[in-house]
Amino acid sequence: MIRVLVADDQAMVRSGLRLILEGEDDIVVVAEAANGEEAVRLARRERPDVILMDVRMPVMDGLESTGRITHELPEARVIVLTTFDLDDYVYGALRSGASGFLLKDAGGDQLVEAVRVVASGDALIAPSVTKRLISEFVGRPETTEPKGLDTLTERELEVLRLIAKGLSNLEISEQLFVSETTVKTHVSHILTKLNLRDRVQAVVTAYESGMATPGG
Repeated sequence: MIRVLVADDQAMVRSGLRLILEGEDDIVVVAEAANGEEAVRLARRERPDVILMDVRMPVMDGLESTGRITHELPEARVIVLTTFDLDDYVYGALRSGASGFLLKDAGGDQLVEAVRVVASGDALIAPSVTKRLISEFVGRPETTEPKGLDTLTERELEVLRLIAKGLSNLEISEQLFVSETTVKTHVSHILTKLNLRDRVQAVVTAYESGMATPGG
């Protein structure tokens, strides 16, 4: 059973999300939070598998809440709920350790699939949305070389660049003419060597290090 915490300052939004999620046999909403501070407190108590996190909330916003939760509960996965108008906030949340993001106008099926994907340990990194974020915001920080980048093999560096473009494992395997299982192994090695949580952090690392560039 996937345990979910919903954090949003609008009661109607929380109720709607709960209604959709609890219609599934493998998902249960264990708590609702009306602000970021409450989300942190409830995450500590309930130990949810997935947190649906709104960005703009009173008392403590979603960015700070996400950072605190992922720091204290590294096994928890945060999905940031947003609109395109809040792209800048979303990028900050991803850097804080969020495992992905979902547009608030996404359908019920997309919401359920997002929760399942992130709960399985993967990252929610839809190429169409990711590329928009990257092209607009990822070039802002000064480039720094993350620890461990020099330990990657040429093939692992190639895979990392393709991850940064938003390609799936299947798409990477087709482009490199290798099996999808081989790609998964490379991705696992990359995350381990760079001490990253998931593909989202891999994308951020690739762009912040300068090894990948918007439009490149």
